[in-house]
Amino acid sequence: MSTERNLNMNGRDLNVAPSLELSAAGLTQFSEFVTATLGIKMNASKLPMLQGRLQRRLRDLGLASLEAYRTFLFERDGGTAELQHFIDAVTTNKTDFFREPQHFDILVQKVLPELAPRGLDGRPGSWRCKVWSAPCSSGEEAYTLAMVLAEHASRMPGFDYAVLGTDISSRMLEHAERAVYDVDRIEPVPAALRARYLLRARDRSLARVRICPELRRKVSFGSLNFMDREYRVRDTFDVIFCRNVLIYFDKPTQEAVVGRLARHLRPGGFLFVGHSESLTGLDAPFEPCGLAVYRHLAGGA
Repeated sequence: MSTERNLNMNGRDLNVAPSLELSAAGLTQFSEFVTATLGIKMNASKLPMLQGRLQRRLRDLGLASLEAYRTFLFERDGGTAELQHFIDAVTTNKTDFFREPQHFDILVQKVLPELAPRGLDGRPGSWRCKVWSAPCSSGEEAYTLAMVLAEHASRMPGFDYAVLGTDISSRMLEHAERAVYDVDRIEPVPAALRARYLLRARDRSLARVRICPELRRKVSFGSLNFMDREYRVRDTFDVIFCRNVLIYFDKPTQEAVVGRLARHLRPGGFLFVGHSESLTGLDAPFEPCGLAVYRHLAGGA
């Protein structure tokens, strides 16, 4: 009796699962590389996560083991081209529409009124609010901000806005720019906003929606690594959402990242961090002014 074998171009049997064992030296090399490149601390407790996320990549490359992948990434000529695939695999991209929804209420009810310029009669003048979502992952936060700001614009003549989303993952940025989401992802979006800003696929069996063109035109995306010494971002923003990422960094890295963000935030502008995050104890030019919300101090970094 013959056994059918499924071989890749290198002659490796694809029916055999790759080995996910990793030596102590191998884990150290991965860990040091991740920390230096992404700022993320990766110890032995995160090995199962690394193994699970790279398993599919090993199959795609036809590699027999995680050790072979380590050699490919760090020692072979193909390693440089592989870097983005590795980053996509090891970064966490948890996000939702209207995640931590209190922040969007604070944005509309407190932050925008405080930032709006006032005319001689004391009424809000015309202005354009620039908001940065970093990291933006697959775009849900950036488009949530656009929906909230579009609603505010409908009530406030003279108000305009623009949203920038940045992320290190090219795969997530491609998803964000497509602006197509499974129907189950939009559950947190209020019904009225779904009707205004989400378009159902013509083929209803696909169970997908797309952000409407009017909203997509207000949102742009770009690549950014928090570990860069300088952020290649031209604008100075009124509001920055940097939520649920600082928890992955040690204190010196947190201070460095927050300091770089501050350079792109106008004095008096607002920084939103995740509900489980805090700037307390950091040397940073911010004062607390709400639940995980901070105001940029005039004359700060």
